[in-house]
Amino acid sequence: MLSNPRVRAGALTLPLIAFLGVTFIAPLGAMLWRSVHEPLVADALPQTLALLEAWDGLAAPPEALYRTAAGEFQQLQASRALGGVATRVNRVQGGSRSIIMRTARELRGTAPASWREAMIAAHPAWGEAAIWGAIRRAGERYTIRHYLNALDLKQDIQGRIVAQPQEQRIYLKLLGNTLAASAAITLICLALGYPLAYLIANAKPPWPNLLLLAVLLPFWSSLLVRSMSWIVMLQKEGVVNDLLVALGLVAEDGRLIMVYNMIGTMVTMTQLLLPFLILPLCAVMHGIPPLHLRAAASLGANPRQAFLHVYWPQTLPGVAAGSLLVFILAIGYYIAPALVGGRTGQFISNLIAYHMQYSLNWGLAAALNFVLLVCVLVILVAYNRLVGIERLRFD
Repeated sequence: MLSNPRVRAGALTLPLIAFLGVTFIAPLGAMLWRSVHEPLVADALPQTLALLEAWDGLAAPPEALYRTAAGEFQQLQASRALGGVATRVNRVQGGSRSIIMRTARELRGTAPASWREAMIAAHPAWGEAAIWGAIRRAGERYTIRHYLNALDLKQDIQGRIVAQPQEQRIYLKLLGNTLAASAAITLICLALGYPLAYLIANAKPPWPNLLLLAVLLPFWSSLLVRSMSWIVMLQKEGVVNDLLVALGLVAEDGRLIMVYNMIGTMVTMTQLLLPFLILPLCAVMHGIPPLHLRAAASLGANPRQAFLHVYWPQTLPGVAAGSLLVFILAIGYYIAPALVGGRTGQFISNLIAYHMQYSLNWGLAAALNFVLLVCVLVILVAYNRLVGIERLRFD
């Protein structure tokens, strides 16, 4: 069987397929599973949720529901598991965690005649439908709640999908800012990188090697150091502001604020991502024979016409490859916005990292990651329709 060339070729790809499966497909699948599967509350409050299923959500809950919920809260508190459950409910309705924890503390070791009155006395919210609806929604093993949150939507107590309050709509706005800033960074890199790539491809020795060395030099230094250096450069008393004041372009008391905002993020990321556009362009430009421009000139074309109609179209595969690479890298960038962006220069990746590391809301982080992945796939499909993936060239 291995004597068949196709079988041998397929066998050679198995290590690569296994590597991609372990390092990319499996982690991605696990995160997507977390975005829809959240069994913690369902496992912790099975009897309470069974009674909530029969509750219409409108009338006052029956005494049996209060008694069952209080009992399960006390059991969870004894096993130190109530905090995690309360946190999950709090993600559905803010403030629920303190209500549940306070109620469990006040009911500990008691046996009141009416659990309903005891829980309402512990906190008046237990007399309202909202807190019970939040527990019921948090108890869903399979939920689209995280995707609704990622799109600034939510479910009301009747299960209808409605918009989040205006002050809580942050994700779509941040996603739009991320896409717009990434597109702007790509255009800036193209404007700066195209002339430099042309110079590297067409200059006489030894300049091409020296210029290419200057492009590659940043790869040999730490990404963290390069990002931090822009804080020194762009701060109010930094090098750039000092230079602008020395040249008389800005007044001493009118120094520009270029760090801890979107300006700092875009400047830093342009410098970090510029080589990823220059290198594909250089590779394509090296393959364009110089006689093409001379032939255009011999046919009467001026330099502008020769560039627009002869040279530029031949470099489009490199432009497309470099621009797409820069744009996709920019969308998922984390370090530069985190260090230089401050509050207004953050990307959606910083919010994903926040939910992974601090709020521990992995379901929402996975949903945001999937929304970002869908945006990238839509861009790739649109690019394929307009330009064609087969035109991408990196060599």
